[in-house]
Amino acid sequence: MGFLHEGHLSLIKKSKEKADITVVSIFVNPAQFAPNEDLVKYPRDIMHDKKLLKNAGVDYVFIPSVQEIYPPGFQTFVEVDKITRHFEGKFRPTHFKGVTTIVSILFNIVMPDYAFFGQKDAQQAAIIKQMVKDLKMGLKIFVCPIIREKDGLAKSSRNIYLSPQQRIDALVLSKSLKCAQSLIKKNTLGISAIINKMKEEIFSVNSSILDYIKIVDMDKFEKAKNLTAGKKYYILIACKFGKTRLIDNILIKA
Repeated sequence: MGFLHEGHLSLIKKSKEKADITVVSIFVNPAQFAPNEDLVKYPRDIMHDKKLLKNAGVDYVFIPSVQEIYPPGFQTFVEVDKITRHFEGKFRPTHFKGVTTIVSILFNIVMPDYAFFGQKDAQQAAIIKQMVKDLKMGLKIFVCPIIREKDGLAKSSRNIYLSPQQRIDALVLSKSLKCAQSLIKKNTLGISAIINKMKEEIFSVNSSILDYIKIVDMDKFEKAKNLTAGKKYYILIACKFGKTRLIDNILIKA
């Protein structure tokens, strides 16, 4: 959606390694914002984005208007069922319908062989994988690692909203994830105890308002009841700092 940072550029780098031609779309998609969310305020800097993309060696940049994507009379949406009901879907019930619709439109326009998404939006990536599989879209989805600041905060266009103190406070997200990873490696605690330890870290700062912490099976993206040795899991967090809502996660092997 633009306001590009190193996380986006890492996807471009991966694309250039895998593909002959790299196309980047920039589109702030109104269909994935609820009325009370930050569509109008969402950060935009197209000129800076274009400069970064040129320097990164992108072959084509596609920046459609809202009218091109959703012309008058538009009435078709793409929706994935089960996987969208939980986690982000519970807090943002219309969000993923907007995401799958715009992604399917962009796939139909560009007709890529590969598409690259960031792990930071792990649920989104899982939903897009499901959509591609179910609708026989014939492209391969790559999920690329989270890119972080030096102090651990996951790169996000919304980080610009944080006050200096909230920016410091937000480090509890990556700290709590590292804590969980360490506990799982030691194999000393169950899921509930691990989540409680993470909550202690998150609530150690005054500005945090936790939406959820969940541990989910990587393949089915369902909430884990227990951890099975050798299997991979995402630990997901969504938390507000002031009015800014951030998500983060880590992929671990039990």
